[in-house]
Amino acid sequence: MKANEQRVDAFTAEVIRSTVVAITDEMKTNLMRTAYNMIIYEAEDFTVGLFDPDGNTISIGLGLPMFIRGLSDAVKAKIAHWGKENIEPGDILLTNDPQVMGSHLNHMIFTLPVFHEGELVAFSSSMGHWQDVGGVLGAVTRDVFSEGLQMPFVKIFKAGRQDTELTSIIRNNCRLPHFAMGDFRAQVAAIRTGEARLVRLLKRYGVETFRESVRLIFDQSERLARAAVRNIPDGVYEADSFMDDDGVSTKHIPIRVRVEVRNDQMTIDLSGISPQVAGPYNSGSTAGRSASEVAFKFLTTPLLLPINEGSFRPLKVILPPGRVVSATKPAPVRTWMTVPMTVCDTIFKALAPACPDNILAGHHADLAAPRVFGLNPATGQSFHFPPMLSGGGWGALSNADGQNATFCINDGDTHNTPVEAGEGRAPLFIVRRELRQDSGGAGKFRGGLGVAQEIRVLSPASVQSAMERTICAPWGLYGGKDALANRFSVVRRDGARETFATGKTAGHVPLQEGDGFCVEVGGGGGFRDPLQRDAERVCADVRAGYVSVEAARRDYAVVVHQSGRAFTLDLEATMELRGRAREVV
Repeated sequence: MKANEQRVDAFTAEVIRSTVVAITDEMKTNLMRTAYNMIIYEAEDFTVGLFDPDGNTISIGLGLPMFIRGLSDAVKAKIAHWGKENIEPGDILLTNDPQVMGSHLNHMIFTLPVFHEGELVAFSSSMGHWQDVGGVLGAVTRDVFSEGLQMPFVKIFKAGRQDTELTSIIRNNCRLPHFAMGDFRAQVAAIRTGEARLVRLLKRYGVETFRESVRLIFDQSERLARAAVRNIPDGVYEADSFMDDDGVSTKHIPIRVRVEVRNDQMTIDLSGISPQVAGPYNSGSTAGRSASEVAFKFLTTPLLLPINEGSFRPLKVILPPGRVVSATKPAPVRTWMTVPMTVCDTIFKALAPACPDNILAGHHADLAAPRVFGLNPATGQSFHFPPMLSGGGWGALSNADGQNATFCINDGDTHNTPVEAGEGRAPLFIVRRELRQDSGGAGKFRGGLGVAQEIRVLSPASVQSAMERTICAPWGLYGGKDALANRFSVVRRDGARETFATGKTAGHVPLQEGDGFCVEVGGGGGFRDPLQRDAERVCADVRAGYVSVEAARRDYAVVVHQSGRAFTLDLEATMELRGRAREVV
């Protein structure tokens, strides 16, 4: 048979392509429906996937986009550790090593080998965020040893039999063992679902047809990605931004990226990013590569499924060790997720001159989820970080306004936490959750709005915030204005308010009954000159409460009169005001 001769017809390959997507979707659904903690079933802080015998991604069901590389790297590391010859049917391989997966110790990765007629054909794997894995509370961690239980490469199941001693070690190192073991079982159920569905597919089509179809999927994805890269003008593109600080010092953390496009190949060079830092904002190298791949996928084939190895063949990532997104042990990594998403934003910023119609302005780039701890008087049990997630603003596009109240790029499909769900899990009361007026950057296309949320505790508790991007505001592009940045405040029962300069608290802040905190999530940057925005659209934004009367005049040179709850556009005054504004420019 010739090297380029196909043994599988296109119809069969398409059936298998759709089937592996359906399998990972089912794995994802099963995990969400059986997990015990809200971080998985509401926030979707997990990922599931199928991988070939070498650990290359066949299909992943993403909860968090920044996991796009973590599972594959973990599977490959497990193969390297044990060797394929030492992996048996029924084994389940477990680790939470940050240097392997790029993130923090809360992410447990379970991997199940899939055999067919005695041959290793694939792997089914799941990464999920456990609510607690031990470690110190109420402190800015300075090394990974203080952050919780570290699981080396272990077989938690050996030939189908669970290792009860290892399981006991895990259970006894978690403050919330009931939740931990529930999520343990949910992840195992998800990967066994993947195994069962894939085995059924193999029985129907055979191993060779499956392998050839996967090869075709990889090759097709590569061709489409290369075609998209060719549409970007050749050149070298650079941009920079910064993080506020690392929670230990007050120095900014510089983010510098260099993107080179040559024909159908893109190289993203992250060598200019800050060295790893003393505080917990580091991540392993997988996170740096994942940030690059998320940006690349956005720019090339954002809607193509499955997400697979072939889609990233045209991408080369240069990332020396020891950077804040390629940190080496024992660097602390508890807040790993923050820097990579600003790396994504900065890649888009770099490529803005080359492909303005295919990128977006800066976004709020932080999960904005303070950690709350206390004792629930109704149950006598401790509560720990019930997520009350609200989302923020995304940057505008060249032809559309940014999205309101949408989660940061790291967190993808994460849901806004229903107020009732959060209040039902802990003694908390949500005073208000509302769109943050004027938080979106002004532009011909306006940035999305962030969310302001005030929470009070109904029993003594404490709160710790690690919010970022409170100084480096989401930027506008092509004359669009910056958005409002993130902000965190503690609110006392008597109305006194303390706003933190960088959104970070120095450990826990004690809260008495009736005290609380306010999270104000930033917006998205605007795109193009605000004076180009249609005055009627600005007036509509004012009526909707997105833009204030004052901001309409200040940022858009649009005059809107208010009478009670009615707003009217003064077109003549607007034309005069805009004329004067253009003369100044």
